[in-house]
Amino acid sequence: MQDSADIFDADLSGLGWAEWCERANELAGDDGYAEQLGDRHAALLIERKPTLLVTFESFSRLPELSPQAQPFGWSMAKALGWSHLGLISATDTWFRDARVYGYFDRLIDDGFFDEFEQVIFYGTGPCGYAAAAFSVAAPGAKVVMLSPQATLDPRVAEWDDRFLRMRRVSFSDRYGYAPDMLDAAAEAVLLYDPEIELDAMHAALFTRSNVMKFRTRYLGYQIEPALLRMGVIQRLLAQVSANKLTRLSLAQLYRRRRQDTPYLISVLQRLMADDRIHLTILHCQNALARKVGGPRFRRALSLMRARAQEE
Repeated sequence: MQDSADIFDADLSGLGWAEWCERANELAGDDGYAEQLGDRHAALLIERKPTLLVTFESFSRLPELSPQAQPFGWSMAKALGWSHLGLISATDTWFRDARVYGYFDRLIDDGFFDEFEQVIFYGTGPCGYAAAAFSVAAPGAKVVMLSPQATLDPRVAEWDDRFLRMRRVSFSDRYGYAPDMLDAAAEAVLLYDPEIELDAMHAALFTRSNVMKFRTRYLGYQIEPALLRMGVIQRLLAQVSANKLTRLSLAQLYRRRRQDTPYLISVLQRLMADDRIHLTILHCQNALARKVGGPRFRRALSLMRARAQEE
């Protein structure tokens, strides 16, 4: 049996797609497997405790989130002892592939999800779409999505011109329209930046009684790495699992941004771009007083004070 420490400490960086899948299968050992689903997708399973985290992740982004190029789900399995089922795509495919559909069909037929006391689906962007769409395979599951697309069907979302190549792909067949697939979910949480207009429009399509939407202004397209850096996602998933997540508790978690220098820099840039002199002064003073600012904040403070005196 593969030792847990070997799995979670393994370095998968620098490997190509096929090599990465082969190495992941070796690491899973008797506790799971890594199965390729055609040329562009793979499924990784590590079985532990009765909570199952199902993540959808892009292979090309693994090195951005993990120095060892490990799936994000492995960090949660290591920290909390959860089971993990990871669906990995070689590129951004939105997991629109008949082999992926067939894999989930097999899981349903085998009663796989029934073996766990709790199932949580997670993903961001194209993977957030997949987390919502495939959650229907496990009725009663919980879903956490970051900036997901609802669909790329041009009949519904022709206003989203970011992924034109995907308009040739069907989003109207099985596991298709993500908001409808959430009807069987116990609850879903959707985080997005309202400053990204197209993300906000997709978020509007997810308006459902069982979906809690939460705005994370100023994180932009870096919402996942920013929230991981702040430790928000890990604690959010833990609260979802413990049935303790509320809008208030999520807002309290998001207060961690006040200690995150990259986030404070984003706010500073926005204030200066909008020429908000006095707010910029207050923002810089606050950051410097809490020792999370640096030379950039001191320069901005000096500049804005001079501007204020001139006016």
